[in-house]
Amino acid sequence: MTTTPENQWTQQEYGRPYPGQQYQQPATGQYGYGTMPDVPAHARYAQPMGPLGQVRGTGVQILLFFVTFGIWGFVYYFQTHEEMKRHTGEGIGGVLALVLSFFVGFASPYLLSHEVGGLYERRGRQKPVSAVTALWFFPGALILVGPFIWFIKTNRALNDYWRSVGAH
Repeated sequence: MTTTPENQWTQQEYGRPYPGQQYQQPATGQYGYGTMPDVPAHARYAQPMGPLGQVRGTGVQILLFFVTFGIWGFVYYFQTHEEMKRHTGEGIGGVLALVLSFFVGFASPYLLSHEVGGLYERRGRQKPVSAVTALWFFPGALILVGPFIWFIKTNRALNDYWRSVGAH
């Protein structure tokens, strides 16, 4: 039996014929048995199910950085990376982020912005920040305000994400 126009939609929609109907190989770009359909990036990931992270006030974080002579930066990297890892099950986690910030500190802003952008991507949303955002940090430090712009953008994106999934 061949596919007729009135029942062809079921084969194209579901990828299988009616009982007694012969199976037609789908055209290129369509999916059938043994092939995977084109799916959006967010559908490839399991939805994050872990605990939510903490919303951190940007001004308070900047103040703590200066009051502790930069030590708070290590704490911030550890906490944020650890929360993202627990939430999604992916990422470098707090310990590795801390080690990297000690030994290759210039990479930390790039990693943080990249992972924050990944949170949005996993939920099918447009990434407000990415590793490219960290160009505000370096070479943006040459204009003195660059690191502040990077931190404000990245921390705001992280806080907005946590709020969007229910954090207070």
